[in-house]
Amino acid sequence: MFLLGTLVNGLLIIIGTLLGKLLHRIPENMKGTVMYAIGLAVMVLGLQMGLKGDNFLVVIISLVFGAVIGEYFALENKLNALGDWLEKKLGSSGQGQGSISQGFVTATLIFVIGAMAIIGALDSGIRGDHDVLYTKSIIDGFTALILTTTLGVGVLFSAFPVVIYQGLIALFATQIDRFVPTELMNSFITEMTATGGVMIFAIGLNLAGITKIRVANLLPAILVTGVIVTIIHFYQLYF
Repeated sequence: MFLLGTLVNGLLIIIGTLLGKLLHRIPENMKGTVMYAIGLAVMVLGLQMGLKGDNFLVVIISLVFGAVIGEYFALENKLNALGDWLEKKLGSSGQGQGSISQGFVTATLIFVIGAMAIIGALDSGIRGDHDVLYTKSIIDGFTALILTTTLGVGVLFSAFPVVIYQGLIALFATQIDRFVPTELMNSFITEMTATGGVMIFAIGLNLAGITKIRVANLLPAILVTGVIVTIIHFYQLYF
């Protein structure tokens, strides 16, 4: 079953959120310190990912054009609107206005951005090997638990875009493997990891309260990275 790893990933995010919900009654001072700690940890993770790129110029160009596209289509506003809609449907969560929106957007970005989602989904779809996604599931479940203690139950809803995103990759994995050369895929994953790392670092800055970067508006940078890496690959191949 090629979707098994993806479904386990979504399930552990939900379980982690429910466990984190049991711990939400912690003192505000402690909650604030935990939020700073999470922000610092996420920044370190983003920094590690960002330094894995082979050509940082690709990362810069991708982020610039990705930001232009994201701002034009106001992706952050659309994600927040979806979170606000969920908040209205569920009623007051008792954790402050907009908590579902913030938790949903932040967790979705953290769980979706990264190489493990793509590599794991490809392994699931091509070879039926779910080990990478099982590992990601454990990490995401624990992260969901921690995030829920400060961002609220909105983290739970990030499980749905994660399942859809990874599920689509797993579904079309055979076609991707057939038409995309291995060298090109490896190059894309490397540069995508670095580009995503910058976004993860920005999320950490937001969590720590240092900045308020509209990280969701940077998401098109992943697609731009794919386009640039493809152009470079075929240019080097034929010229």
